[in-house]
Amino acid sequence: MTDQGSLYINGQWINGNGKSFKSTDPYTEKVLWENQSASVDDVDNAIKAAGSTIWNTFSSEKRIEILKQFVTQLENNKDDFATTISQEMGKPKWESLTEVSAMIGKLNISIEAFNTRCNEVSKPMGKAISITRFKPHGIIAVFGPFNLPGHLPNGHIIPALIAGNTIVFKPSEQTPLVGQKYMELWDKTDIPAGVINMVQGEKETGIAIASHKDLNGLFFTGSYEVGRILHKQFGGYPEKILALEMGGNNPLIIWDVKNLEAAVYLTIQSAFITTGQRCVCARRLLLPDDSFSDKFIKLLIEKTKKIKINHYSEKEEPFIGPLVSKEGAKNIIDQQSELVNNGSVALLPCHQDDKHSAIITPGIIDSTLNHSKKDHEIFGPLLQIFKVKTFEQAIDEANNTNFGLSAGIISDDQNKYDKFRQSSNAGILNWNRQITGASGAAPFGGSGYSGNHRPAAYLAADYCSWPVASIETSEIEIPENTPPGL
Repeated sequence: MTDQGSLYINGQWINGNGKSFKSTDPYTEKVLWENQSASVDDVDNAIKAAGSTIWNTFSSEKRIEILKQFVTQLENNKDDFATTISQEMGKPKWESLTEVSAMIGKLNISIEAFNTRCNEVSKPMGKAISITRFKPHGIIAVFGPFNLPGHLPNGHIIPALIAGNTIVFKPSEQTPLVGQKYMELWDKTDIPAGVINMVQGEKETGIAIASHKDLNGLFFTGSYEVGRILHKQFGGYPEKILALEMGGNNPLIIWDVKNLEAAVYLTIQSAFITTGQRCVCARRLLLPDDSFSDKFIKLLIEKTKKIKINHYSEKEEPFIGPLVSKEGAKNIIDQQSELVNNGSVALLPCHQDDKHSAIITPGIIDSTLNHSKKDHEIFGPLLQIFKVKTFEQAIDEANNTNFGLSAGIISDDQNKYDKFRQSSNAGILNWNRQITGASGAAPFGGSGYSGNHRPAAYLAADYCSWPVASIETSEIEIPENTPPGL
């Protein structure tokens, strides 16, 4: 709970004027945060504050110096910030600490990317010179998700600020306390008032932000359904930048593998880390329809049953915690039932805990004979298995989705990987590594329903600014060769 104002606008904590909402520890259901959301007027004030600063006139070096102060605050408060993530989102403390480490590392990666992608470039052009410079878009809204409530919005905010943009940040309505803690760290730096603002709220707040006439762009991480609404809303405004990172129906192929133990380990990491609540988690496991798959599935079920699930505060740390809400857990159970009704066979059913209803056990379901094969993202720890006769069929099935975020193959045969790599539609493609693993020094994004070709991570620098091309000379003269008629 907090008595502090719920919004951070123009360097001040103020109370929101919208409706009240709250967040809870998904395991204990204890209320962690309860306050007022932002009204339409509050959103307007935040955007006006973001538009009133001279941040873009600061040198990039000066902006970076201030951002380094934020990273220092994050380093000094790493444990407390990680605890807040675990409390509100449900993930284990060890995983929250890795998230905060990624946030800390984001600045140096973003500086390198900015200097590489957006550095001023000049070339001689006769007596003149051709120069390309980069300008910020202006006021950028960042909509954060609940699953990585620190790292993912921070991954937009840091490069946007380096480029000279100003920010209106809306955390997920399921993790407002993490958003508040994030802004408290910024409040301890010398960043000028109005450069970064935060408004809390649910759907109504998001609509008010996205529809504001003075907004220059929006960076979103979340579901395809919401991303599609935003894309339609921005459809009549080509002058505004929209970066969408959405979900995935991600395939993982296991083929020609000798080390079953390692393959099972990588599969569990790919499917069940963060209780299956990562956009890059494996949703579909593709196996050869032979005796190998029988052995593999048997070992996978055996190891999955041993996964420790508990509250982050337990002395013996779990691998996963609860889902972010009991409603999210029920949704997974309902989707499992729908799959079974359409012909899937639950080899290891998900079970919802009676006492702690946001807890569900990881599930494995054989959907080879499912007659519906819905192409949607199951955002939780439920892995579907599909058995195929040939490797070519495995590739076809892997690509049998409108999504294109992550994919992977575990195989001793590099030729298999090369063949898959050449035909895959995914923006993130791993070989013999978990598909939930990604490098901050590489692009992060997908095709199709997974994004709109604005990859984040290293290439975030590209959508945080726009190029201005100039031909310049200090001399004013008539050229020696003039066109006819003059």
